[in-house]
Amino acid sequence: MLARSIDILILFAYGMAMIETSLEKVLASGFQGTKITLLGGVLMSNSTNMVPKGSNPIRSRSIFDFLKPAPAIPRLPDDKVATEYPKKRFQVFSAISLGYVSYYLTRSNFPLVAPHLIKAFGFSTADIGNVRAALGIAYGFSKFVMGTWSDCSNPRYFMAAGLFLSGIVNLFFPVAGGVAAMFALMLLNGWFQGMGWPPSGRTMTHWFSARERGTKMAIWNCAHNIGGGTIAPICLWSMAYFGAWEAMFYVPGIIAIIMSIFIVVTLRDTPQSVGLPPIEEYKNDYPIAGKDTDREKELTVKEILFKYVLNNKYVWLIALANAFVYCVRYGVVDWSPTYLTTIKHISIKSSTWGYFIYEYAGIPGTLLCGWLSDKVFKGRRSPVTCIFMFLTLVSVVVYWQNPAGNPTIDILALAAIGFLIYGPIMLIGVSALDLVPKKAAGTAAGFTGLFGYLFGTVGASSGIGYAVKAFGWDAGFYILMGSCLIAMIILVFTWNVRPFAIHDRGIKNL
Repeated sequence: MLARSIDILILFAYGMAMIETSLEKVLASGFQGTKITLLGGVLMSNSTNMVPKGSNPIRSRSIFDFLKPAPAIPRLPDDKVATEYPKKRFQVFSAISLGYVSYYLTRSNFPLVAPHLIKAFGFSTADIGNVRAALGIAYGFSKFVMGTWSDCSNPRYFMAAGLFLSGIVNLFFPVAGGVAAMFALMLLNGWFQGMGWPPSGRTMTHWFSARERGTKMAIWNCAHNIGGGTIAPICLWSMAYFGAWEAMFYVPGIIAIIMSIFIVVTLRDTPQSVGLPPIEEYKNDYPIAGKDTDREKELTVKEILFKYVLNNKYVWLIALANAFVYCVRYGVVDWSPTYLTTIKHISIKSSTWGYFIYEYAGIPGTLLCGWLSDKVFKGRRSPVTCIFMFLTLVSVVVYWQNPAGNPTIDILALAAIGFLIYGPIMLIGVSALDLVPKKAAGTAAGFTGLFGYLFGTVGASSGIGYAVKAFGWDAGFYILMGSCLIAMIILVFTWNVRPFAIHDRGIKNL
């Protein structure tokens, strides 16, 4: 299954690149000054003069023109650069952080609604798992495809568009009625959710240098926990105020739509698009390729995929590890409300607060993980990840073996898992950015996300759902513990890998 999926993925990527090359050759003879690029399944042109030879110029526009990268503008005076750069860095960091928090509101509300769906419609754990798996399937493919597109887009509009559409989809969940309709809507929601991480990763690589990236990404990654934790009190308030579980879809959806406008107002593309120098110059933090290397050159889809991502064995290894780390993350958080209410006999309200604590416990753990990788392990991400995954395994065993009637131990075990699991999630994302040029950051992040969601989240949703239905909850915990062990084994092979610097010939280990 895994081997076949990888073969399909390579063929898909190869097909995208070959179509691009063919279109360029075919159209080069009939059009002047135009390059056609296939990005995420969308045909785009980098010319406004797509004109047949011998004809009068006709301006050609696409409905996707607004997504193109923002052009550079004249550079500001040095005194302005000194004052504007910190302000703009804080502004774009706030935009992608609060924006990604909002993405989580329309992604993490479903597990909290699940107990109500079981009561209202008689859904089984397998039904809930299948609907949740739809998010993982769509999100995994979208994060890769849209990640490739985002590398050639303006994150200001790209990220806002995905959040707006995800909010719209959430407004339709309450009227879906059955499992099939909810599955279809979750597929749509998952696809639009894939437009959140890649533009955030692109923004981080353009506004923050490599030596500060582990710590800065750890801070940004807290958006996962803030969003995943904030949704619990939002859902509780929505249920209490409106007196209906449907409000747990409506309120997050409306918030997402409003926050998409905030992203447009605050986020900016590259430093050069607002008159500032590249981050490497500003921080005097150049890769060993040197100052003369053109790091600002936009790459083609073929270069991104086959020069920097799919031919990089370390990207493949961290992507495989990501699948098992995500299985643990979502296997715990998605099933905690159901597990705590049905097996540990904790009230729905208390289990919801357990969900909240799980998410917020991840904030200090993520910050510690990022700091250790930057300061103690000097950019090596895998040693810290393995340490945290081993401690996660211990916490999962405690969560499983604690007998019913000891809710404090259950909540503490959940908090420990939350504290430990989000650091590895973050560091795998940082590793993806470390291993490729910044113009390929979205694709690398999307590739690791594809494995995390297509295999990890689906395994945590449908896999655990069917295992629990057939063999009981012990089988679900065997999956979680096995995933911890396999992730550590894979990461051992990347133990000494540090961030890669980009050379004209490819990549070279620092």
